[in-house]
Amino acid sequence: MKKTLLTVLCLAVALGAAAQDDKEAKPDKVKIKPYGFVRNYFNFDTRNTYTVVGGEYNMIPYDEKWNGTPAQCDAMGVERVDLNAVPHASFQALTTRFGLALEGPKVMGAATSGKVEADFGGFGTTNTVLRLRLAYLKLHWANSMGLSQDLLVGQYWHPLSGDIMPEVLGMASGAPFRAHSRTPQLTYTVARNGFGITASALYQLQYMYNGPSYSNGVWSSVASTDFALRALVPEAFMGIQYRGDRIYTQLGSTCQSLKPRTVGYKTVDVDGTPTTIATPVNEWLTTFSPTFYFQYVDKSISLKYRFIYAQNTSHVNQLNGYGVTGVAADGSWEYAPLRAAISYLNAAVGSKYRFNMFMGYMKNLGAGKDLYDFGTAQAARYLIFMKGGDNFTHLNSVWRFAPSLSYNLPHFNLGIEYEWTACTFGDQASNGKVLLNDNLHMVQNQRVCLLVKYNF
Repeated sequence: MKKTLLTVLCLAVALGAAAQDDKEAKPDKVKIKPYGFVRNYFNFDTRNTYTVVGGEYNMIPYDEKWNGTPAQCDAMGVERVDLNAVPHASFQALTTRFGLALEGPKVMGAATSGKVEADFGGFGTTNTVLRLRLAYLKLHWANSMGLSQDLLVGQYWHPLSGDIMPEVLGMASGAPFRAHSRTPQLTYTVARNGFGITASALYQLQYMYNGPSYSNGVWSSVASTDFALRALVPEAFMGIQYRGDRIYTQLGSTCQSLKPRTVGYKTVDVDGTPTTIATPVNEWLTTFSPTFYFQYVDKSISLKYRFIYAQNTSHVNQLNGYGVTGVAADGSWEYAPLRAAISYLNAAVGSKYRFNMFMGYMKNLGAGKDLYDFGTAQAARYLIFMKGGDNFTHLNSVWRFAPSLSYNLPHFNLGIEYEWTACTFGDQASNGKVLLNDNLHMVQNQRVCLLVKYNF
């Protein structure tokens, strides 16, 4: 692994040096510009939270996990404690990043460009695996009538994410309120006088749906590309947009289909003995997630807002998914997506000294119909497949409030951010919502993030 990383770094340096030395490059040569940064995070949390990338990518706090009931603790003479109320801290540089920006000769009358980008926050036996972030080529056509066309092919930001994100200091970039995914895609955009239409066909690689997995007679939730890829139909996005000097706004929607299972299991009576056999099933779930985005940027002022009516958006790091609503005679299942209203507002002012305020909100709206009651046949009464597995099936709502202050120079950034995230958990209802009864309670985490970054 060390040899691989060293080879990649040496190649990047060599290509960058060649690009700098060849200032008189011929028109048919590809121009290469290296870029990146060394980024260090220090994070302190007041309780256990759902995180990835070594704890740097922070989502939400875990629910209470008591060591026993009040009666049990009294009987045993021990203090009743929440096992998740444990502070912890970390200091890491996993998201140090490097990349190559490419610009080449025309192809079929189109200007060509591209980018290759990586960091060390990949998944594996450790959190220091080299990870591909971006890898795409772009063709750009423009004519004298002001009409422009762009075709992007490769791994790039998901349209629900966009390459424009909140200005928070934390590595999660506003997730789970901001959708977060980079995915292989083909995206075509046509625009004139700032108004445009964009369409994307999207596949999955690093960011995946959750779905059913069978083991020892029990179904559980796992993340896999199989649920989307075996459907053959890519996820689609269509949107209209306006992009001006200061304003960028977009209205669009995704349409996604997946096949949760191709094999089901039935228990039948064979000579008086209950026997479980595998049987092929043909199951589908199709969902839509409309979104609206608005941004205003003027010199040292920035305002950004996004809303998503989310249906099964676990593949973009949001805390929802889908559940089983029925079981047919042939053993196949019927499904309905969990729905959520998710939004964020981000405002920033300043340049060298910049103050930023991020606010996010998510509300679980349930499945819209009753989930199938498996009773004691499964580990859980209702089968729900969502980001975070079974940890958040009883999540009602999430809030976040995150002010930050940063000091910024062309090659250096220093900042501090306070992030307060609160969740309400409760008893799960049959339709996937949470009952608003006496068991509804709030859990909160306070995170302090210190950032030091050197840009090159």
